[in-house]
Amino acid sequence: MYKVLIIDDEEPSREAIRILGDWNGLGVEEVMEAGDGRSGLALLREKKPDLVLVDMKMPEMNGMEFLQNVEKDYPNLFTIVISGYNDFEFTRQAIRSRVVDYLLKPVNRQDLNQALRKAVDVLEARKRSESEFIDRNITLNMSVPKLKENIYLSVIERNFKVKNNEAFLRLIGADDPGKRFGVATMRILNLEEVSEKRFNREADLLRFAVSNVINEFAEDGFQSFGFANPKREREMIVVHTMAGGYPEDLEFRSVPFMKKVVSVLEDLFGVRSIAGIGTPVADVSLLADSYERAVAAVGEIDLLKLPSGSVRRGGAAAAASPKETPSIASRIPLIRGAVEAGNSNQVRTLVLDFARKLRSLEAFSLKEAVRILDEFVILLGDAALDYGVPAQKLPSGGAAGLKEVGISSDFSRFEEYEALLCRIADYYAHQIRSASSSERAFDVGEIKAYIDEHYFEDIKISMFTEKYFLSREYLMKLFKQQYGFGIHEYVQKIRMDKAKELLGDSDLKIQEISEMLGYKDKNYFSKAFRNYFSLSPSEYRMQRSDG
Repeated sequence: MYKVLIIDDEEPSREAIRILGDWNGLGVEEVMEAGDGRSGLALLREKKPDLVLVDMKMPEMNGMEFLQNVEKDYPNLFTIVISGYNDFEFTRQAIRSRVVDYLLKPVNRQDLNQALRKAVDVLEARKRSESEFIDRNITLNMSVPKLKENIYLSVIERNFKVKNNEAFLRLIGADDPGKRFGVATMRILNLEEVSEKRFNREADLLRFAVSNVINEFAEDGFQSFGFANPKREREMIVVHTMAGGYPEDLEFRSVPFMKKVVSVLEDLFGVRSIAGIGTPVADVSLLADSYERAVAAVGEIDLLKLPSGSVRRGGAAAAASPKETPSIASRIPLIRGAVEAGNSNQVRTLVLDFARKLRSLEAFSLKEAVRILDEFVILLGDAALDYGVPAQKLPSGGAAGLKEVGISSDFSRFEEYEALLCRIADYYAHQIRSASSSERAFDVGEIKAYIDEHYFEDIKISMFTEKYFLSREYLMKLFKQQYGFGIHEYVQKIRMDKAKELLGDSDLKIQEISEMLGYKDKNYFSKAFRNYFSLSPSEYRMQRSDG
């Protein structure tokens, strides 16, 4: 028998949970209540409940602070969070604390009891199991979803030993001989865009939200469990299960299910995605085969005709592939030559010409697009290293590392893929030019010549530090050694010398002279002139005319 603690500052909410919970069916003998996090912690210390349901928005101590205390002092405690869609900070803490489930207000009976059942299942598994593996992971507060995720990942990676881990089979329904399994994979095409716009740049929160949508769409006799693939940042894995029937029945239901998921994700969050369906299997140990076919199905989708929301079955006839895809490697020597010549336009022209050849193909699969992208990044990286670009300025791990240097690798249609290739080429060309220019002898006279010609503009030292890749302190020191003035002093000198010359023309108004020298305010010019010559422009003009 178990003890449950409900923490919520709203009494009607606590009462609703008491009424909706199937406490007898779940084996719960005592349900306690607290009105805020502080009193909740006190009850936790005194009564030691097995499970806590906690609201995130409360006075005194909110749910996030409560979870932080639980994470530190009660690592084995199971928690269920109750909150709303937009509480990103709260959701982040929920992920860190590995809660059993995340319920949205108002809580309904089905969602509440499903979450409670998950918690009770793992509590019972912990009691029953003598397996060292289960003890270790439950001690680390592996919630049921996380536990299921690890089991499925282990199966998909062909590391799961059924005989050694039979206690886990019940958690994923694999102890039922009539159970059918299948895998679908989703690729989130605009992950970085949606993460930035809708999830405070937290990709983990986006993936968490996608998982919630997948897991909420339970159907009669057909269940789904979605989670992010930790080794492929854009990939979501969806395991479908169905009791009884033929394998074809599971596949038949998987296709419309995934179409509904990708449609809802676009409506809710603006997520553009595509999916592949693997062939169903009767034995959970064969789930890896279904996963591999789902991945292959996504990779076969034609980028030239790619609509967001495409769902493809593994084993379906693949799009006609060209006998030979143009090689990006053959363009690298030409791109290097254009970079050496400092011709940015030619670099872009070469990339666009390659993209036109891809566009002219009969079909261009997503798998080929990703392969070329990885190859392009690696080849340009090698070229950049040859030119002396520091390794820390280059992305690591191929195209997957592009965001390290501020390049989004999102693309959901061919035009965006083409633009991405251009951005990558521009970035590497800039890094190569920068490295090359830093090796050339620096002539401080170039700065003086620029000031002489552009004294009326807003001249900042950062313009020169960025152009010559030298520190501010070094540039200022070098300039003063050469000309006896600091850079700002020299700009002022040139302007004042020019001001005296212009004041000699009586037809020019002081306001006009001020603007010609780059001062937007006549009073500011007059003040600067007085500070420099100890008399105002008008006084200087009168003195000059008297002389």
